[in-house]
Amino acid sequence: MSSFINISEASNIAIHSMALIAHTKNGLNAGEIADITRFSKSHLSKVLHILVKHNYLTSLRGPNGGFAISKDPKCISLLDIYQLIEGVLIGFECAITCGSCYFEACIYGKHLSEFSGNFEKYLKDMTLADIKISAEIKK
Repeated sequence: MSSFINISEASNIAIHSMALIAHTKNGLNAGEIADITRFSKSHLSKVLHILVKHNYLTSLRGPNGGFAISKDPKCISLLDIYQLIEGVLIGFECAITCGSCYFEACIYGKHLSEFSGNFEKYLKDMTLADIKISAEIKK
């Protein structure tokens, strides 16, 4: 099945994991996050280590270890997390460059570029602190 928005599994893992961890007092471990999200524990672990490497998370050692947020959740936007995993977000670009296009006006109009811009603004404006979860995560 195809989708207009294609967010990679790694970005989904990073954003959802950060949102969950931001709503805990003592952090979560990879197994707990995998149980909640149903993401592959091995892929999840790789993404969590990228987030640790870039100082978004702290790795907590010991039997009650796991991962905790390193920064204020109000200061971490979804765009920050997305771009950490994917690189800089670029807007929609048609495969045909405007100079070599045979059409009088772009077939897509401005809709796709506007959609991309709106989605980027949403990711930029939405912080981890803004996300609400449906139940308390106990740890």
